[in-house]
Amino acid sequence: MRIRLIFSLKNKGAYLPFHHQYILAQFLKGLIVKGGREEFFNYNYFNFSGLKGQTKVSRSGLHYYSSLVTLVLSSPNEDFIDYLLEQVFETPKIELGNLIISPEYTEKETEPELEPSNKFVCISPLVLLTPSFNDESGKRFINPDTDEFSDLLYESTLTRMERSGWYTQEQMESFYKFQVVPDMGYVNKLREQQKKFARIYSVFDMDVKYEVRGYTLPFTLYAAPEVQDFVFKCGLGAFTHKGFGMLDLANHSSGDRTEPYKYKREGFVPYRSRTASDLPPRQKGVEEENDETTEN
Repeated sequence: MRIRLIFSLKNKGAYLPFHHQYILAQFLKGLIVKGGREEFFNYNYFNFSGLKGQTKVSRSGLHYYSSLVTLVLSSPNEDFIDYLLEQVFETPKIELGNLIISPEYTEKETEPELEPSNKFVCISPLVLLTPSFNDESGKRFINPDTDEFSDLLYESTLTRMERSGWYTQEQMESFYKFQVVPDMGYVNKLREQQKKFARIYSVFDMDVKYEVRGYTLPFTLYAAPEVQDFVFKCGLGAFTHKGFGMLDLANHSSGDRTEPYKYKREGFVPYRSRTASDLPPRQKGVEEENDETTEN
């Protein structure tokens, strides 16, 4: 299931760094531990987006100006999602970087019908490599139109699916068809405009800081329906439980895609209609941060 968690922003104009997934990951990890359910302390089959809202860019980062901001959470485990949301709504005032936000309500996205091939966009950066301590390999640039790019995603996806225990051996053997085909028209357009689709991001694992290269680009995935469903709900690539590799369908209308979910702050009345700026980006909105200009 995929849930939109909507917060009210208490200090308009405050900012987060361009690359703020690690701030969100630390916040969510703290909530997971705070709730006390040990079975979820090391649970990795969930994914989340960057914080979405109407923003303006400065040297400091992304300044948020919308009254509401949205975080998309996803996991096949409804019990885990409800546990995490319960912890969020027990925290009326949340500080993320310089932002002060308050949870207001949640919406559940209707599940789309996934085809054997689907065009996706990244609503958080896609990471291919998991680095080792004191190792620079995680920052290596891999051209999206090479077999290595697709093969690394295939290997990490099948490994995670096998470890989940949700699939039989016969099913796992049937998932051999897998190909990621990037939209090179989009990539080449960014290159011509001297904009980035691949950047270096910070990620923390066991209190150790790593630097990894993340990609934000549209691509088509050819794979079995079970594989499509897994990456749509659990993310694609490495560090998905730390907010990397969250996908959405490209060119998919945002209208009539949600229904109210059971978490809502008592007494909250939306004070304006939500606009597209409060929602996660799609094909048009693959994240483009204009503070950098080259891929490498």
